[in-house]
Amino acid sequence: MNINIKGTKIKLTPQLKEHIQTKMDMLEKYLGKIQAIHCDVELSREKGNQNSGEIYRAEVNLELPKELLRVEKTEADIIKAIEKVKDHLVRSIKKYKEKRVDKKRQKVV
Repeated sequence: MNINIKGTKIKLTPQLKEHIQTKMDMLEKYLGKIQAIHCDVELSREKGNQNSGEIYRAEVNLELPKELLRVEKTEADIIKAIEKVKDHLVRSIKKYKEKRVDKKRQKVV
């Protein structure tokens, strides 16, 4: 899967890029035969209010045939934000596959 990684107000270290790559590669087993057309990952650091400090945001846009899956999560730790995005994408991919199967079943009947 070809992944474009963008960092806003954050330095993208090689370790961080590798972590993102491994997490996004895990999604391929859920996609199965479905080819991802495009995958964009954006990481950013935002200033929270005085009580919360810095907040990290991870956003993934995964373009699949006939649909765009978009997930955005914010956390106090960048790694946790990436993990939550991956977990939510897994759920979204499963729903996407169910819809495709249901549509195929309706056509047959």
